[in-house]
Amino acid sequence: MSIGQVLARLRPDFPDISISKLRFLEAEGLVEPERAASGYRKFSATDLERLRYILTAQRDHYLPLRVIREHLEAMERGLEPPAAAGGPPRVPDSVQAEQAAAEETPAEVDGGRAGTPDLRLSADELAANSGLSRARLDELLSFKIVQMLPGTEYFDVDALVVATTVARLAEYGLEPRHVRVFKSAADREVGLIEQVLNPLARQKDPGSDTRAADVAVELEALSLRLHAALVRRGLRNDC
Repeated sequence: MSIGQVLARLRPDFPDISISKLRFLEAEGLVEPERAASGYRKFSATDLERLRYILTAQRDHYLPLRVIREHLEAMERGLEPPAAAGGPPRVPDSVQAEQAAAEETPAEVDGGRAGTPDLRLSADELAANSGLSRARLDELLSFKIVQMLPGTEYFDVDALVVATTVARLAEYGLEPRHVRVFKSAADREVGLIEQVLNPLARQKDPGSDTRAADVAVELEALSLRLHAALVRRGLRNDC
């Protein structure tokens, strides 16, 4: 879209919008349209939605550009803006629904979570969205039960699942130091699965990477099913 087309789409909701306003927001780094070979701006549908969010936040909530920039940065990491001023960015409802489904049928859920691959949370955001205190989260970090994504200062959706689950376990008196037994068991299971995957990964024929990935998903699902069944049986025998 050209800048004129963007103005035409925004004006019904924002009558005061102008070219100078759009250029100002671009100069502030809040929107970054592509440039055609001729030098003209080319706005995408994503750019248009960002502009709608910026203008709505200014008009309806009187948010300064500094806060809007923080919200946009969080949205780029898969989060939603805070529900209240000054609050932390929120994990989308869709991610929370996936976690709820995983709690209901843990043995059937694989580790892909394809719908939320780009979710990235800071330590404060992870603590706020999982229900853990920062002190408890720091304990999990010290035990390497949760870890940041390599080369970043962010956590992914798996870290959120772990932290949320640990917060639930804490309601029954289990502290992060107790959770180390789960980490040790998982590490042993990973080592066993890697013994199967390594020969596949070393194959050079076309399609070997795809086969290895498919086998990894299958083995993960089988290990989860086996683990859940063994825990259920053990608890049933002890009761």
